Amino acid sequence: MEDWELDFEWLRIRHIVKDSMGKEDLPDFQTILFLLGVQELGEIRNEFSKEEKQDLMHVAVCTLLEEDGYFEFKGRDGDGWPHWDQKANFKIKGVDDQERMLKEKIIKYFKSMETFNGGFSN
Repeated sequence: MEDWELDFEWLRIRHIVKDSMGKEDLPDFQTILFLLGVQELGEIRNEFSKEEKQDLMHVAVCTLLEEDGYFEFKGRDGDGWPHWDQKANFKIKGVDDQERMLKEKIIKYFKSMETFNGGFSN
């Protein structure tokens, strides 16, 4: 994905999330990872502990990287939380390059949701 396309699509995703949540500010990268984790957990609550928020971002990363063979889904625990086994080390070094890859994966995730749901609506 070219830089301009990544920037355009990332901004579009941020606006979709902002509008769907009725917020005034655009969400940042970590907020979108957190929300993706909540989506994958399938449990909406008003409050998550700090540790649970970190776990939810981990759920998002595992979900995004599973198709590339980095993680393999094991199942859900007694509380319904998904778990993965790490199958490969992350090949991309450097925070900026890792964030770029995850943004591309998030964009792909949202596009698949749009296709599945027939588009997002507010």
